[in-house]
Amino acid sequence: MGSKLLWASLALTPVVLVAHYALGAGDTLVFVLSAGALVPLAWLVGRATEHVAEHTGPGIGGFVNASFGNAPELIIALIAVGDGLPNVVRGSITGSVVSNLLLVFGLAIFVGGDGELDRRSMLLQLSLVLGAVALLLAPSLPGWHGDPERHVLYVVTLPVASVLFVVYLGITALNLRRHRDAPRRPAATGAWDLRVAILALAVTTIATAFVSELLVHSLDAFGRALGLSQFFVAAVIVALVGNAAEHGGAILVAKRGEMRLASEIAVSSAAQVAVFVTPVIALLSWLVGAGLPLSFRPVEIATMAGAAALVVGVVLDGETRRWEGVTLAGAYALAAVGYGLVGDR
Repeated sequence: MGSKLLWASLALTPVVLVAHYALGAGDTLVFVLSAGALVPLAWLVGRATEHVAEHTGPGIGGFVNASFGNAPELIIALIAVGDGLPNVVRGSITGSVVSNLLLVFGLAIFVGGDGELDRRSMLLQLSLVLGAVALLLAPSLPGWHGDPERHVLYVVTLPVASVLFVVYLGITALNLRRHRDAPRRPAATGAWDLRVAILALAVTTIATAFVSELLVHSLDAFGRALGLSQFFVAAVIVALVGNAAEHGGAILVAKRGEMRLASEIAVSSAAQVAVFVTPVIALLSWLVGAGLPLSFRPVEIATMAGAAALVVGVVLDGETRRWEGVTLAGAYALAAVGYGLVGDR
């Protein structure tokens, strides 16, 4: 039923394009339609990469999935940089990390109940998040005094982003090497033809770019109409929309009793944002506008570090309990309220 609904909701993409370009719909309506359209597009990107992996094997398939699975977030961020909305970009990064760690992981634990985790894998990925946050203090601390967008902070950002990206490449290389000699299995029955999967991936990514552009252009008007700050819209609404497919997938997997896989999806998504999405946005930002300093505000640094530390406490014993899921989800609610109170200051 869920899959059929997602296939049907792909119709929102032409609807929002017609509403904006042909009918001249208002920005608030365009934002709502764009947000709705991005959910099935993100799901289809993930679905297409899964089918590519059926033909390429787990190593290359995992690399493709990591690269294209974050396409909606990357596209939204780069368009926002081009539009001169740095707070939106940093807010969406913060919201992605925090929502994956607290909301998605918390709901997965609540739905899946008591279970076991891969403690070693969880702690490794959480250490990546904490390490990334620590490195981000270099351009962030000077930004707490004076203009956080000044060019010198982008100069400081470049080596930080480079280190994070090198860490990502190192991890990817290790994974590819680990899978290189693994026996290849034939594609599963019902898998899409490789050319069909690649075509679907390309078309969906292009559609995502168009819809993301409309989302970013209408974001400010939507926030003003509802009395919400740009930062709150980016950190909560845009972050949830950009990750909606992964969020739903983790919760559904947990409901089937596969807590290990559900926890991997949630925590690895946060780690990928920290060591892949964030540096790529910074390194490419000069191509679409002024270079983006990774000068996060205190509330952003605190909530990312706090979320990772809280999850470390949950996974230390290698087991999950339903009350821990409630605690994590409650912590996310508090973070979201904090984002609303802080606003764009």
